[in-house]
Amino acid sequence: MANLDTLFKKFDNELNITKTKKDALIRSKNNLRDDIRDHFSKNHPNYTPVFFIQGSYKLKTLIRTKDDTCDLDDGVYFKENPDKVTSSTLQRWVKEAVDGTTEATPEHKKKCIRVDFKAGYNIDLPVFVFDEETEDHPNLAVKNVGFRIDDPREFVLEFRRIKTDQMVRMVKYLKSWCDHKRQDMPSGLAMTVLTMNHFQSNSRDDVALRFLLKEIEKELKKSFRCVMPTTPKDDLFVGYSETKESNFMDNLSKFIEDATKAIAEKNKLKASNLWKKHLGDRFPDGEDEDEESSSSAKLIPVIGSSRPFYKIDE
Repeated sequence: MANLDTLFKKFDNELNITKTKKDALIRSKNNLRDDIRDHFSKNHPNYTPVFFIQGSYKLKTLIRTKDDTCDLDDGVYFKENPDKVTSSTLQRWVKEAVDGTTEATPEHKKKCIRVDFKAGYNIDLPVFVFDEETEDHPNLAVKNVGFRIDDPREFVLEFRRIKTDQMVRMVKYLKSWCDHKRQDMPSGLAMTVLTMNHFQSNSRDDVALRFLLKEIEKELKKSFRCVMPTTPKDDLFVGYSETKESNFMDNLSKFIEDATKAIAEKNKLKASNLWKKHLGDRFPDGEDEDEESSSSAKLIPVIGSSRPFYKIDE
C-alpha cells in the first residue's frame, strides 16, 4: 500500500499562512486593539476593554484557504456593563471604534464585528461582558438577542489539554476539506470538536485521517449532533436543514470511500489523486511508482483498545 504520510506533512505546511501575512495579521490586530481602547477611553470611559485571541489562531489550527485568505478571532471583553446597554449597542460601540480602519466598512454580524483587510484576511471581534468576581463564564453579545453565556477561553484550555501535533494536523485537514467543498459544509469549530471526540494517533497521517473520518461517520449516523465540550455545551448542528445534513454526510461517505481506496492503492500518484479529490489541488502529487513490496503495510486492529484502532504492520 502506498504510504503518503510524507505528502500529508507537505500538505500541512502548504496550509500554513505565510510569515508575511501572519505578521500583517498581528499588526492589524494590535492596531484594532489600540483603536478600541482609544475610542472607549474618549467616548465610554466607564468601559475598559481587554482582549483575548481565540479560535483557530490560538489553537494553531488556522489554515490558508484555497482563495489565500485567513481570519483571526480577537475577543473584546468588558468586566462590567455599568450603563446596562443592550448587546447590540455594545457591539455597535466596538464597530464605531474600528470604523475607518480599512476602506471596507466593518460588518455588524450576529456574534461579532468583522473587519476585512485587502491583504487577504479578516479579523472578527466578538464582544463579551465578564465580571470575574461574580461570574464563572463570560456572556457573549448577540445582535438583537441579548447576552448569552459562552466561554471560548475554556474551549482553548480544553483543546490544549488533549491536543497532539497530529491531532492539530487532523483538524487542519478536515478544515481544508470543508474549504475545498464549500457549500453547506460544517464550520471549522465543528470539525475541531469532531476531531477532539474521535481522533486516534497513528504513525501515518493518511491512516489516522481515514480512521477519524470513519469514526465521525459512525457517530453521526447514530445521532447527528456536535456538542461543544465546554460552556455553553450547545449543539453546533442545531438548525441544520435536511439538505445541509444530507450534503455533509454524502461528502463524508465519498471521502471515506476514496480514503480507503487510497490507502489500499500501491501507486503513489493514483493514491494522491484520490486524496486530491477531497482536499484540493494543493495536496501534492505522489510519484508515479508503486510502493515497494517490502514496505507494504496492512491495517491491523490493536487488541485491548476501547474502540477499533488500526496501526501499521510493516
